[in-house]
Amino acid sequence: MIRTPLASHSPPEDFVATPEASFDAVPQAPDRVYRKIFMRLIPFLMLLWIVAWIDRVNIGFVKMRMLEELGWSEAIYGLGAGIFFLGYFFFEVPSNLLLQKIGAKKTIMRITLGWGVISILMFTVTTPVMFYIMRFLLGVFEAGFYPGIILYLTYWFPANRRAKAFGMFMSASAFAGVLGGPLAGVIMSNMHGVLGLNDWQWVFIIEGIPSIILGFVTWVYLTDRPHQAKWLTTFEKKMVQEELDAENAKLEHREHSMLGALKGKTIWLFIVIFFCIIAANSTLTFYGPSLVSEVGFKDPMVLGWIMAAVNLGGAVAMIANGFISDRTGESRWNTSIGALVGAGSLVAAGLLINVSPLGAILALGLAIIGTMGAIPVFWQMPNHFLTGAAAAGGVALINSIANLAGFGAPYMLGALKDSTGSLTPGLIIIGIVEALAAVLILSFVPKFREARKGAKGNEAAIQQDVEVEA
Repeated sequence: MIRTPLASHSPPEDFVATPEASFDAVPQAPDRVYRKIFMRLIPFLMLLWIVAWIDRVNIGFVKMRMLEELGWSEAIYGLGAGIFFLGYFFFEVPSNLLLQKIGAKKTIMRITLGWGVISILMFTVTTPVMFYIMRFLLGVFEAGFYPGIILYLTYWFPANRRAKAFGMFMSASAFAGVLGGPLAGVIMSNMHGVLGLNDWQWVFIIEGIPSIILGFVTWVYLTDRPHQAKWLTTFEKKMVQEELDAENAKLEHREHSMLGALKGKTIWLFIVIFFCIIAANSTLTFYGPSLVSEVGFKDPMVLGWIMAAVNLGGAVAMIANGFISDRTGESRWNTSIGALVGAGSLVAAGLLINVSPLGAILALGLAIIGTMGAIPVFWQMPNHFLTGAAAAGGVALINSIANLAGFGAPYMLGALKDSTGSLTPGLIIIGIVEALAAVLILSFVPKFREARKGAKGNEAAIQQDVEVEA
């Protein structure tokens, strides 16, 4: 049996901190410094994730017009929507290992510029093969961004502050739904025929431009590690490093080797769990607008505003669940309850789609709240088991393999919709799959406990009760 600790965050050998008074003498210093880091990093990372998510999922909003114009089937759309994740699968682990080697700034700039260019080029698609190639390339270029940010945030926040940071960052995907729906509606309502292009083509062009701009801003704005941050004082750098080092010292013998992690059972358990959650999330992403259209709301503007409302609920759930997890030190139940809410609501949406339009949309909203609320807290669990190269490659491996569900689920829904004429069978199947995530977490993921702040406001050392099979 081995005990499982957190990641090593030691600075390079040439880092020298000027001796100053211990931050223990300033009880409020940790809160103030981490708030400063939070406000510097999280809003910008959220902005990057919003534009990435909009570029990834805008085909869900242009689907009906695009299929009608090009004469494609639901199965073609489902395969194209999902093939994005094959690009993710092949390139996510190398991208994250590269981030650890060359830094986040260079890696995220490359990723952002690449996906912006491919997103714009989507307007040239005229055949299914072109559609598949562009979607695959979009996945190739975006690969590494999401797990890269998860790894990057571990360089700046100790574990008991991380779930809130994860929750805020990941809520950007829901905010992208809030913004993306109305934005696509406005573009499609006003740009059809401009310069001889269709409305759906303008969606790809206009929504891809911000990614290219932000790619260059990334190079100027981001800082790779705390000890390199010119916007932190020497005292603040020292305080952050002391907290991360103290945490690491308490949590020994954690898996450092990527090969060692692959030989164990734990990483594969997390892959299966996240696969089940992503199956639901990709279904909601690519077929949420289709469900709204199925129950009678076909106007692009109306559809966009409905999706904005339900995605706003998802954003609130991600932030709130991350905050609760940080306050309580609990992630197993927070993730499981979210997955169960999402699973039950997917089944309900499937059953209500031909019975009650309002009921189906409310169920869709609850499914988004539950599923999205589970995602940021999920990442607290593998972060208790991996460090070093195992963390860099392991987080990416979990995300890349699990995201194959993003390939399979949309294709399965499209094929079932073509053969049965209804989304109901597919939604019920995905609901059952998501429920399996909660069963696996509560049955097989070890419990761990984190101590909260002490009476004087100092950060308590993290106490681990986790034991994993060697």
